[in-house]
Amino acid sequence: MALSWFHIVVTLCCAVSSVIIAIVGQGQVMSLPLAGALALSATAGMALIFKDISSKLGAEKRPLGSLLSQYLAVKVVGWLGRRQRRKLDKDTCNVKQVQEETLLKRLRKYGDTCYGTEYDFRSIKDSADFRARHPITTYEHYRKLIERIAAGEDKLIIPEKPLILAMTSGTSGRSAMLLSTKDTNTEFFLQGVAVCLDAMRKAFPDTESLQRTTKFFYTPTLRQSEAGIPIGPNSSTPASSRHMLNLYTTPAPAFEVPSEKDTLYLHLLFALKDPAVGTLESNFASTVFYAFAALQERWQELAEDIERGTISNGLALDPKVRSRLEALMSPDPKRASQIRAHFQDGFRGLAKRLWPNLNLVLAVDSGSNQIYGEMLRESYCQGVPFYSPFYAATEGLIGVNLWPEESSRRYLLCPRSMFCEFLPESSLEQDEPHTLLMQEVKEGHNYELVITNASGLYRYRVGDIVKVVGFHNQCPIIEFQYRRGQMLSVRGEKVSEHLFLTALKMAVSQWPGAQLVDYCCVESGIMGDSSGGSDPHYQVFLELKGVRKLTEEQRYKLDMCLQQDSAVYKSFRIKGSIGPMRVQLVAPGAFSELSKKMMSFSNTSPNTFKMHRVIRRKEFADFLLGKTVS
Repeated sequence: MALSWFHIVVTLCCAVSSVIIAIVGQGQVMSLPLAGALALSATAGMALIFKDISSKLGAEKRPLGSLLSQYLAVKVVGWLGRRQRRKLDKDTCNVKQVQEETLLKRLRKYGDTCYGTEYDFRSIKDSADFRARHPITTYEHYRKLIERIAAGEDKLIIPEKPLILAMTSGTSGRSAMLLSTKDTNTEFFLQGVAVCLDAMRKAFPDTESLQRTTKFFYTPTLRQSEAGIPIGPNSSTPASSRHMLNLYTTPAPAFEVPSEKDTLYLHLLFALKDPAVGTLESNFASTVFYAFAALQERWQELAEDIERGTISNGLALDPKVRSRLEALMSPDPKRASQIRAHFQDGFRGLAKRLWPNLNLVLAVDSGSNQIYGEMLRESYCQGVPFYSPFYAATEGLIGVNLWPEESSRRYLLCPRSMFCEFLPESSLEQDEPHTLLMQEVKEGHNYELVITNASGLYRYRVGDIVKVVGFHNQCPIIEFQYRRGQMLSVRGEKVSEHLFLTALKMAVSQWPGAQLVDYCCVESGIMGDSSGGSDPHYQVFLELKGVRKLTEEQRYKLDMCLQQDSAVYKSFRIKGSIGPMRVQLVAPGAFSELSKKMMSFSNTSPNTFKMHRVIRRKEFADFLLGKTVS
């Protein structure tokens, strides 16, 4: 690693330039004097860089250029994060004005589109005028317009060609195709990523080290619209930016592998090679959980590859990709021996034994991902802190978690990302409900979010029900409650995901040795003749650890727990309007297989997929019925 001072300075300056270019590419405007100041500042801090390198190299040796690039990326993004956090705090002190500015900026930009002309955006003076003129909308309002954009028509909703036609995950019904623009991505980076990295740095200072991250990401398969616009999940490959690769344990060729199973093996292989891994990252906690499940199943094969410096022949790799990956492997019997010893000690707390300096698991573990986060903290990732950074959707960034160390997942709404309106929970079924604005909502109340975003959605019902749990200055802090489309209702009782999960966890806690792995529910009407009962009822499918068979008493316990938590459900059960819940245990791995089946129907990817807690398709219910063991 010996380099002349000249080469070191050149490498340093090139790395600074790369980071600056990367940030500018995300939409951050940076003047030449500022860029020069950053470069000079970085060069002046060279001694600090070498001090970091000498103290944080770990067992896995890395090229000096890689370490310099990572160091500078951390510093530049850190500066940007502090700047964006100050702007956010200032904005939250005057939410009404900031929201008005955000809305009018959008209306002016899109005023000359066909849609903007139809609603005369140019003449709208304020949010009151906008709400009076424009109706509250759902996806059906935009479907045909987006299909015309996909076919090649210009300036219908947005003035520019979309970067991608982004498919939603379809948890509340069929997938929707939305527009993703440069503005959407820029706002996500500046108002979301930068701010959350600043919060993460303050809460977990060790994340500023030069340790690398293992990012569980799977390259999505994209198709083309008639006009040649990519269609698929709204996620970019880390390998698409060479500036990012120094941050991750997985090398670039692995992101070219189309098979999710083979890509996961490579993620695990290169993570295990590096005992100095600092962070495990994924969009959702479910992806991390299933990565550890695969590690538990294939650890012996992985240890053998590390020992020999090979890549398993069981992976269906393109010969050129395999050659590039094998060039990065070398025999490491010592590390293989360590890995085998750690697995012999069991799986609880495994992550911290494999990677002693693991600082964080970075993944969303709220909403439908709550149970995966809980399982990880209780088993594989015991003793490792978790940070759920964003509240976001295909529609864009909605909120940021400024409190990483708190167990409750609270998100501050971002007042410059979206113009937000709120439908009180009591008015959701009204034909023309009245909305409230950010400064009008009340703590302790539930609302459905209605958003106007940066990519052509206006007064759009997202379908998320959130609870206002406080304020940061004048800006609401919310907790996600449930999706409207994921509500159980066979007699109009409306049992939410949150309510059902609370009852389920209470019941499982009373089943000796049982640990919840996954679950979903089906309304009996979906099941048809296979529902097993005449009265409308819930069919519940559970995957559990520690239990091979459920007794009738245990099954009934779940029904009783839900009756205790829901007075409405209890009243229908007492009257006989709703029949007893049917609870069925499925084979291990059934939900992993179900997720792949669901993804094939929805054009989503493992990066954006969320398990459907209420199943609306009979073929999915029949699939689980075929996996029933008790």
